[in-house]
Amino acid sequence: MNRNTSIEGASGLAWFKSSYSSGSEGDSCVEIATAPRTIHVRDSKNIEAGPRLAFAPTTWAQFVPYVTQD
Repeated sequence: MNRNTSIEGASGLAWFKSSYSSGSEGDSCVEIATAPRTIHVRDSKNIEAGPRLAFAPTTWAQFVPYVTQD
């Protein structure tokens, strides 16, 4: 999996989505951004005004089968 990254303005978050999400509707997935104490999640189809979720890393790890750290 490769990461497609975009930096968002004042928040400074580096949002990314999997390169596996490049189907006919390339923006049909979620994007995540990591911060030291929070994992942020948003819908890639509505990045400007759409809702965002925030999770503690331990909660996110329970949702995702495994967590990779760089």
